[in-house]
Order: sequence, then C-alpha cells, then structure tokens
Amino acid sequence: MDKLVIEGGKPLSGTIVIQGAKNAALPILAACMLVEGKVTIDQVPKLLDIDVMLNILRELGCRAEHEDQTVLLDTSSLHSSHIPEALMRQMRSSIFLMGPLLARFGEVTIYQPGGCAIGERKIDLHLSGLQALGAEIEEDGSRIACYAKKLRGAEIHLDFPSVGATENIMMAAVLAEGLTTISNAAREPEIQDLQHFLNRMGAKIIGAGTDTITVEGVERLTPCNYQVIPDRIVTGTVMVAAAATRGQVTLLNTCPSHLTSLIHVLRRTGVQIAVDGDIIKVGTASRPKSIDRIVTSPYPAFPTDLQSQIMVLLALADGVSIMKETIFEGRFKHVDELARMGADIRVDLSSAIVRGVSRLYGATVEATDLRAGAALVIAGLAAQGKTVVEQVHHIDRGYDRIEEMLGRLGARITRFSPITNNTIVP
Repeated sequence: MDKLVIEGGKPLSGTIVIQGAKNAALPILAACMLVEGKVTIDQVPKLLDIDVMLNILRELGCRAEHEDQTVLLDTSSLHSSHIPEALMRQMRSSIFLMGPLLARFGEVTIYQPGGCAIGERKIDLHLSGLQALGAEIEEDGSRIACYAKKLRGAEIHLDFPSVGATENIMMAAVLAEGLTTISNAAREPEIQDLQHFLNRMGAKIIGAGTDTITVEGVERLTPCNYQVIPDRIVTGTVMVAAAATRGQVTLLNTCPSHLTSLIHVLRRTGVQIAVDGDIIKVGTASRPKSIDRIVTSPYPAFPTDLQSQIMVLLALADGVSIMKETIFEGRFKHVDELARMGADIRVDLSSAIVRGVSRLYGATVEATDLRAGAALVIAGLAAQGKTVVEQVHHIDRGYDRIEEMLGRLGARITRFSPITNNTIVP
C-alpha cells in the first residue's frame, strides 16, 4: 500500500483550484443510466471511487472514458441491470444505481455495498422509498433484487434526511408515472446539483435544497453536457490545513455558500477569512482559540465529513473544545492516531473532549477512513518532524492526488509506493 511522508512545520502558502465534487459526480454518473445516448460530464475528479463507478458502468455495457477532468459516457449499449458483487463491495456509492436502473429496465440486482467503516449505514430508506414507488423487493443474504413493471408517483416521508436515499428516490421518480413528493428530504448542495443535471436532461423536479422535493414524472430524458459543482469537503479540508499550519492560502473555484457552517467555526477560532465570489482567502499567524461545542448534523449544519479535520485544529487550540458527532457512531477512529502525535483527546460516547496542546509531533499513523486520512495529513503538515500516513488508498477515494494538491501550496509531502523487492520508491 502507498504511504505519504510529510515533513511538517511549514505554513501553507499560495493559490489552489478546487476539484469537482465527488459526492455530486457519483450520483450524476449513476443518473446517466436514465438516458440513452452520449453524455459529457465535466469537472469530474480522478479518484478511486470514480474509477469504481466507471468500472461498474462498463460492466453493465456502457462505454466510458475519463480524460483530464471530463467523463464521456455512451449509455446506448447498456444491457444489464445486475451489478457485480465484487464491485459493489468496493464502494458504498454504487447504491446510487438502484433507482436509475430500476426505472430504465424495470429490475435491478445489487448487493450490500462497501465503503469506509465509519459506522452503520443501512439502506432501508432506499428500499422503502422504491417500494413506495411500486417496486417489489426480494432479499437473499446480501443479494437484493428489485422489480417493477411500472413505477408510480407517491408521497414518501424519510424518517431521516438521508442523502443517498433522497437521491435514489429522485432518480427513480423521474420516469415514474405521476407526481412524487419526498418530505424530510436531505438538503445538501450535491442534491441540488443532481436536480439541476436531471432537469437539464428534461426532468421536472423542484425543491432540492429544501426539506420537500417534488418530482413530476416524464416519459423520457435526453442526453446533455454538464459540469459538476466544486467539492465543498475538499475546499474545507484545504481551509483547515491553511489554518492549522498558520498559513495564507487562496482557493479558487469554490462555493462559499456551501461552507457557511465551517466558515463560522473557523472565524470563531480566530482565522481570517475573506470571500469574493467563488474565491476564498484563508490566513492566520496565531494559535487558534478553542470552541466550547461543535455538533455535526445534516446540512446546513456542520458536516460530519469535516469533523475529523477540524478536530486537528482544535487539538492545537488554546483551551478545551467539545466535538459531538451525531451522524456516524464510528467516526472517532482518528482520535487514537492523533494521540500518537501528541494530541490530548478523550472520547465519551458520541463526544470528543479536545484539550489543545501547543504542538503536535510527527509519527507513523494509519488512515482508517477517507476523512480521518485527510485529518492525519493536516496533522502531519502542522506537526514538528516527520509523519508517515499509511493506508493512503482511503484518502485516494476522495482527494485527487492529495500530495500534489498540497505540494502546490508548499507542503513537503511525498508519496511512496512499495515494489516487488519491498523497497520504497517515490
């Protein structure tokens, strides 16, 4: 497995362009299965999760190319709605294909998806939503088959505002007969982006970004070209890295309105932030201040996907902070790794009590999941000495060559890959 070696203690400085949003690109790629023909999606980052999704689409019969940041898809040769188990287990987002394939073929076979081990993430809301639209569900161990001769609109209430379930139901309802209303829907920007893409192809959807989404079914969609929104989590990660290293960074191609909760938190720690259109400037030269309490909750509250990164900043702050995680029960696995670097953090059920220390120290640590890995990279950048981050494949699921991205800001970070003779080469 690859590893990252970081020489810490240098403030980040410079300008960086933010990649397209993984969590918007994946459901949009899945939604392409609703249409027959050629679709072009721009600003799609080069990530492991994107590679897995494209491999699944190829297995189903699509022609797919990913050049630079553009994906070219031809779905006219799509011939299967059976997603291979081995590929589904590589990535949880493969679940997004349920709704589109069911709507197009009248049937779909999937398996329980894989992904980061950050806590229980059931798919019952996906299944109950599709059942409300008229699908029959058959479960046999990890195998799940869905059938529907005709999907029909329905009123669907989600017990929890699940992003994935909201998007899956939206995609299935696009070709359903009649009107579908999703209440207590998730409100994330990625859902708004999916609505814009589907509407560009001829769908009739309103309400994304609110807790009620209405879908008026149409008979067919037509192919289009589309550009994915910037990645708010990558943006936030770089902003926190700039603050933790006491640097000065300018971020281009951002959506500041998607990051209001993070901007509020960073300003409370004393970080200076200036916003001008799609440009965000972040800078600080002083030790951050502690925050009494941060709670992760569904958008627009503080995102769980930035919890581990902001904890690094709090670990360096002057005073005691409390971080409460309400989304995933397994999202504190980075705490033990940060402790190896000198952080003083105690976990009490769903809360982490963070007592700030004056500095962190380099150590060998392991990325236990995607966002935990990003947090450890930030810690390594801010720490004194050398840090080695192992299990980098987790980080590669959401960051397009993170060492190159941060290297453009002056970070001293190198990727090493093992070769057959067990030596390590850059």
